[in-house]
Amino acid sequence: MGTIVFNLTTAALMVLMFKSGVALVGEDTLRQRPIPWAAVALTAVAIGGVVLQHSWSGAMDALDSDPRKSGWWRVVTSVFMQNGGFFGAAWNIVTLAVMAALAQWFWRGPLMVALFTAGILLPERIDALFGESSHSTDPRNFAGSSGATYFLAATVASALLLTTTDTRQRLLAMSVPAAGLAMWLAQDNGHGLVAVYGFLLGAAALPLAGLLRRRTARRASTATATATATAQTEA
Repeated sequence: MGTIVFNLTTAALMVLMFKSGVALVGEDTLRQRPIPWAAVALTAVAIGGVVLQHSWSGAMDALDSDPRKSGWWRVVTSVFMQNGGFFGAAWNIVTLAVMAALAQWFWRGPLMVALFTAGILLPERIDALFGESSHSTDPRNFAGSSGATYFLAATVASALLLTTTDTRQRLLAMSVPAAGLAMWLAQDNGHGLVAVYGFLLGAAALPLAGLLRRRTARRASTATATATATAQTEA
């Protein structure tokens, strides 16, 4: 029963973040959005990890994040290994694909990848800061992409909170860290705590996203002005 409740609350948190992401980018704009190639690439790597697991019996042993084993690469490669069976792997890959796409449409590709990378590296650093060696703040059980995905997904919730004036959307966004913290305290559920981390980092990253957008807009404006001037000269 405890496992069922754990899985249900974990899924419910993802639903809250998904709804936040859709509200952030605009549900009516989804069909017109460009293909999020960075999200596609991340998903392809995750699928490749599953294929590798099934084609090489030593993949998990070589690439997981078991602290008893050496290897600097494990903190990264373990994210693309899955150990939750067929349904666990399917859930992790689908949620990664969906949330990475929503995140890319708001944050843009490079910043989305940087935030996902933060979701890979920060939990381990926080563990080390507090002297933990059992991955208490990381939902990965030596493998799995869910921790980094929940971290990334929470960044769009914080972006929604800070960019919308709609009260219902703000309440939706605020429910993410509230639910995450409750899950951590009540269930020792690491997905909840990494969502809180992601929410906080998303808030911190929002000014950088605005700066990058303004820079891109200036470049586009300059390019348009140059093209117009060239066309006028040729005419």
